[in-house]
This record gives sequence, structure tokens and C-alpha cells, in this order.
Amino acid sequence: MAADGAWREFSIRTRQRSELVELTDQVNHLLADAGIRQGVCQLSVLHTTAALLVNEAEPGLIEDLLRTLDRLIPADPAYAHPDGNGHAHMKAALLGSSKTLSIRDGRLLLGTWQSLFLVEFDGPRERQLVLQLLSA
Repeated sequence: MAADGAWREFSIRTRQRSELVELTDQVNHLLADAGIRQGVCQLSVLHTTAALLVNEAEPGLIEDLLRTLDRLIPADPAYAHPDGNGHAHMKAALLGSSKTLSIRDGRLLLGTWQSLFLVEFDGPRERQLVLQLLSA
């Protein structure tokens, strides 16, 4: 794969209705395969009921995040969306479907406590992601 403008498509199988799946190590392995040492990584999830998030991989925080989103956007109101998963679309829209992160020394440039997550709101499902890489 060429280093400048390289991209990869990969999938993640989620296991629960709502969950966070850590992607940091998997994306760092893809960066190593691409051979990019410095640059920019743009990641997108190709679904409307999943999102991407950078935050701490602490189990209590993850539980708090999912619980807070459930309180803000509960599953039980009658949403106009006909598929019964309107709440999942609302949560994903709130968090967003893409992240752009710097690459330094062949790895995602993240803070001490930061990790990259796929956030599932309508699982379990197979989720497709696209990684676009630009070298500096």
C-alpha cells in the first residue's frame, strides 16, 4: 500500500446492543502496515447507528457514558423513524461518524489516557470502517 493517500477498509463485529469497542491497537497495526511515520489518519464508520469517539478506556467511564446517552436519548419514545432504532440514529448523530487524528512515530498521537473507540448503538452487527492515511 502506498504511503501517501493510502486507505484501508476493515470491519468490526460488535457483540452487544450498545457498547464501545476499542480500536486504538488495530488502527496502530494498520499504520505500521502502511509504513506511515508522520501524517494524518482520517477514520470513518460507514453506518448511521454507530459512531467514533476518543476518550478514556476506563470501564466505569464507559458505563457512565452509555448510561448518560440512554438518559439523554431513551429508546422508548415514539420516534418518527420507522425502523424502531431512532434512538440509535440520534446518539450516533450526536457523537459523529468520523475522527481525524495525527500520526507521530508510526502511531496515533493520543494523550496519556486517550483511546479510539467504535461506539455501537444498534448491535450486535458487522460494522465497516474506512481509514484514509496521508503522510507528512
